[in-house]
Amino acid sequence: MRFLHTMVRARDLDETLDFYCNKLGLTEIRRHDSEKGRFTLVYLAAPDDRERAEAEKSPELEITWNWDPETYTGGRNFGHLAYEVEDIYAACQRLMDAGVTINRPPRDGHMAFVRSPDGISIELLQKGKALPEQEPWASMPNTGTW
Repeated sequence: MRFLHTMVRARDLDETLDFYCNKLGLTEIRRHDSEKGRFTLVYLAAPDDRERAEAEKSPELEITWNWDPETYTGGRNFGHLAYEVEDIYAACQRLMDAGVTINRPPRDGHMAFVRSPDGISIELLQKGKALPEQEPWASMPNTGTW
């Protein structure tokens, strides 16, 4: 047995892909439109996982967009997605510069949380050892829930 993917639902596909691809940095691997089922599936992978994902050997994030409008609630009860980053401070700064709220800043140089437009909690973890504490992150308060 092997892990294949995690699925999250999107209420607005363009907004969701803008967040995951343009802001978070994931890459679209493939897409499937179902006329009969009235949905689109978009599979994404982290840049370091792209080659393996394209060979269907790496976990992916499946974005499911149902063509008929729906309201999704309870993103927090999903838990969260987690991604390792090379530099937690640079990743958070890039996201903030793109308009993403840092819900739990990386005060410890190790962990931060943001939310997707659909309310999915995303954990960012520093690769390797935590970076030394650094302002403005060390004194930045939490915003909202994460």
